[in-house]
Amino acid sequence: MSHQVALAFEDGITRFIKVGANETVADASYKARINIPLDCRDGACGTCKVFCESGKYDGGDYIEEALTDDEAEAGYCLPCQMVPESDLVLQIPTTSDVAKTSATSFESTLSEIRRISETTYAFSLEVDKREDLSFLPGQYVNIEVPGSGGQTRSYSFSSGPEVDIVSFLIRITDGGLMSTYMRDTAQVGDRITFTGPMGSFFLREPKRQSLLLAGGTGLAPLLAILEKLAGMDNPHPVHLIYGVNTDIDLVELDVLQDYTQRIAGFSFDTVVGDPDSASQKKGYVTNHFEPQHLAEGDVDIYLCGPPPMVEGVRRHLEAEGLKPQNFYYEKFALAVVADTEPAEPAAPAAEAPAAQAAADQGYEIGEEHASFEAQFDARMALELAVVELTMGKLAEGQLGEFKVLAELAGKTLDGEKFINAEEFTVTNDAFHEFLFKAVGNEHLLQAYRRLDVPALMAAVLRQEHWIDGAVDADHLGIVAAFEKQDIAAARAAITAHNQHAKATMAAASKAAAQ
Repeated sequence: MSHQVALAFEDGITRFIKVGANETVADASYKARINIPLDCRDGACGTCKVFCESGKYDGGDYIEEALTDDEAEAGYCLPCQMVPESDLVLQIPTTSDVAKTSATSFESTLSEIRRISETTYAFSLEVDKREDLSFLPGQYVNIEVPGSGGQTRSYSFSSGPEVDIVSFLIRITDGGLMSTYMRDTAQVGDRITFTGPMGSFFLREPKRQSLLLAGGTGLAPLLAILEKLAGMDNPHPVHLIYGVNTDIDLVELDVLQDYTQRIAGFSFDTVVGDPDSASQKKGYVTNHFEPQHLAEGDVDIYLCGPPPMVEGVRRHLEAEGLKPQNFYYEKFALAVVADTEPAEPAAPAAEAPAAQAAADQGYEIGEEHASFEAQFDARMALELAVVELTMGKLAEGQLGEFKVLAELAGKTLDGEKFINAEEFTVTNDAFHEFLFKAVGNEHLLQAYRRLDVPALMAAVLRQEHWIDGAVDADHLGIVAAFEKQDIAAARAAITAHNQHAKATMAAASKAAAQ
């Protein structure tokens, strides 16, 4: 009997292989032309050591120098020796590029478009060679927007991995590339290309109760997780809290209600931020945590939403002195060119595997620890590199989108004051991410998304804080340099902007500490 093994690489790419009876993971990987790290093949060196996220396996024979007993107990294993006894998910400590592999491209047909609220569409794709598409519930793909000249947007599956027709949710934003296509020109029968799967936000093997938290269209990957759970014998309770801004943003409630019948122990609440909402529960999702949802920390939390929501949940848990066994999250930005998540991922916006601690010790997926200075300098270095690849290559429409993003961020500011600090964090992230999406280099995009800049900003920036008044002008100056195709001016504007951004963060951090 063969088993499916997901190889999750550091750059967010996931490849799936079939491993036959009595076959090692390493042998199956190389048969599939995926060159995971390997040296001795005898369990003697530890070069191929990986972390097993879920599944059962026979660890094989190896020496203590290659894999200690503590490491094996924590979930580490050697692909050159291990033989799967179930489907597995393995974290591979290298990039897909080093392994000489990449995400797979798929062709599909748009089979359904549904406007499920004033702000949200659902769409479905019938995938050519559907049997070749494997993904983990919670992951996302990059979808090429028809007629855009190859530009892509990231969307998490809202359907489970076994469903024949794959589905997605999209929040409609004025001027958004995918939004405009879906609203104005999309027709059933359109051909659509997508690449993936990607992201480290996905369902792990349930070992305890789960709390699922969704913000807006961050509901999509959680629907995929629920669909997977519906087909499993899971004895642990699952509770979902689904938060939106207004009543019209609530979608797929009938689907959630159906899951209460299909999944034993599943329940859900909806929370609306608008104080004038007709909803019984208002405010933030954290306002409606009940003791039974958190089980004194013996819980796995899955969260998909914008950066402020991620930070709000983390701060709430810290304030309550609660540390969940595992905290998996994906951050995404809603803006003109980032119509929805992850994205995851947040990305996948912004998913970065933490040091892979033992599952019974608890860990987070999505967080990297570094000072804000280092994070902002890293962002600047990436932006200076991407300038070289995009200068003079942006179409007129792309330049227009870039300028709109700069203006959207500016609308959240008034000189040296925030009009809305949370919205600034989201729109600012969309502005900075734009060039990384435009360049079409997945590795650069994932490198940007692995930075923790949006989370750091969301953690400290508040309405009453000072912001360097040059920040808004910097954004517009970067756009102007691209309009003039002046690479020197762009580099100077990015460098100056980094200093102004760090000055703002330093002041906010100081104020928060007082």
